[in-house]
Amino acid sequence: VQLVESGGGLVQVGGSLRLSCAASGLIFSRYVIGWFRQAPGKEREFVAAITWSGGLTPYADSVKGRFTISRDNAKSTVYLQMNSLKPEDTAIYYCAGVQSMVVAVTTTAYNYWGQGTQVTVSS
Repeated sequence: VQLVESGGGLVQVGGSLRLSCAASGLIFSRYVIGWFRQAPGKEREFVAAITWSGGLTPYADSVKGRFTISRDNAKSTVYLQMNSLKPEDTAIYYCAGVQSMVVAVTTTAYNYWGQGTQVTVSS
């Protein structure tokens, strides 16, 4: 199983980025995919997740209304559209996967992780 994130970069406050998480080596439609982030000196935290059908998409309160998670099962890819970015969104963003019918919001629930992509929001 491999998860590969892309789309990170440097953006100004108020800007947008779209992250992608491409999966291989698994039956993608059976997996819950989550996005997490880790800022320097802080613990990894939940950002958003999506069930196999896209019917359930919980978000962290800090990103609700600004970030949107979606998936394309035909492309085995999950996206995280990030709008109205703030300096506190600066972190390494990771996608993670778990074979489940139930959405998960904790790091321990996921057993596959990508290498991460850096997002830096400058003021």
